[in-house]
Amino acid sequence: METESNRLHISFLPLPAQGHMIPMIDIAKAFATRGAKITVITSPAFAVIFSKQIERANQLGLEFHVQTVKFPSTEVGMPEGWENTDATAYSQNLPKFAEAVSLLREPVLHILEKHRPNCLVADFSFPWATDVAARLKIPRLVFGGTSIIAMCAEEVIARHQPHKGVSCDSETFLMPHLPGDIKLTRNQLAEYIRRPVENYITKHAGKALEAGVKSFGSIFNSFYELEKDYADFYRNFLGRKAWHVGPVSLCNSDTADKVQRGKEASISRHECLRWLDSKMPNSVVYVCFGSLTRFSSQQLVEIAKGLEASQQDFLWIVKGDKSQEQDWLPEGFEERMDGKGLIIRGWAPQLLILDHESIGGFVTHCGWNSTLESISAGVPMVTWPMFADQFYNEKLVVQVLGIGASIGSKSFAMFGEGADLVSRDDIDKVVRRVMAGEEAEVMRRRAKVIREMARKAVAEGGSSDSDLTSLIEELKQHKAARESK
Repeated sequence: METESNRLHISFLPLPAQGHMIPMIDIAKAFATRGAKITVITSPAFAVIFSKQIERANQLGLEFHVQTVKFPSTEVGMPEGWENTDATAYSQNLPKFAEAVSLLREPVLHILEKHRPNCLVADFSFPWATDVAARLKIPRLVFGGTSIIAMCAEEVIARHQPHKGVSCDSETFLMPHLPGDIKLTRNQLAEYIRRPVENYITKHAGKALEAGVKSFGSIFNSFYELEKDYADFYRNFLGRKAWHVGPVSLCNSDTADKVQRGKEASISRHECLRWLDSKMPNSVVYVCFGSLTRFSSQQLVEIAKGLEASQQDFLWIVKGDKSQEQDWLPEGFEERMDGKGLIIRGWAPQLLILDHESIGGFVTHCGWNSTLESISAGVPMVTWPMFADQFYNEKLVVQVLGIGASIGSKSFAMFGEGADLVSRDDIDKVVRRVMAGEEAEVMRRRAKVIREMARKAVAEGGSSDSDLTSLIEELKQHKAARESK
């Protein structure tokens, strides 16, 4: 039985963005189920978005608290409440967003000094969090929200700069020392890596990497068996401390938990499930590109035409409302697809959808949350990376695990802006490849095996369960040592 004297109090500081906040709340729940008291520090806007999820955790007997800190939008010349990053063109405000993140240091420090947690789990994007934790003499754990292979690849590129040894942006280069014979092109790297010029991105990235090295260690939403070679590389070759505690989405076993993650869904779970229940197993392709990707009208037309040509049932998540579709939705498309396809406009209950037996494939941008949720559900993927860690995640899915097929993305495109056009014919071809035929069956069988590995990892005695136990014991030892002085 956990006594109050040795009970951990852990503060979580997620970046105010859906893709970072969702897994960090799940990680917090994992700690809370082990008896830890949890305090989440976030903005008022995100406290509202996640209020149902946190209320649900407290109803289950977990101890969750929320401390709000005003996101300094107006101080850097952005509209009030802008931290809810779906609201506007993120790319136009990135420098201001980075500046606002730096201004959070003092108000967050004030909260931590008042509540005195035993550990701070802070997003990678808060480089100052390591110094703040050191000032309070508590461990700082880094959460990057990405895969282990992506963190390893970025470190290899920073250390060895293999992209400088090729003659043009489209020529492939080998990632030295990294397991798996991973090859990329300069076109698939971020602009600040391809053509380094000191600016707010390079400065912020440099500080974040340095703070990560100085921290207590990193916590990954992944599991050892999934990325074994890269987990070993991170710990042994790069010399970093890390704990793998995922897939944390699997802590949401109840239907209500799956529905309440993130924003309120734009469709009722009953309507969504009713449509999926009407379909045969493995017959529906799910199409979703995350909360930040924005496609051109021309690309959306190609997706619609490609899905229609593939003759597969589909569930497609589209940003915005119906009034915005007049520029691209093909005439008569929804009428022709009646019963064949379902379009959800806005936010969807992704865990609920991926776990349904009718889902046979997932067309994804390869954001790590979506990738790992698909892996945890045993669903093969059509990979369509565009920016951030997505090209590295594609390599893991297609090349290392063999549970996906690439759409053929060749260039990094921040938030999908200015991305190369993928034709309807290519979309049709790759969707069919993942959904039907012998190759699809091989991928599906392999995906189901990995799904079971994921479930075993988080079960009692599994690799992720054991890593979490180990981390909690280290934090308790640190707490006891500090209190004995």
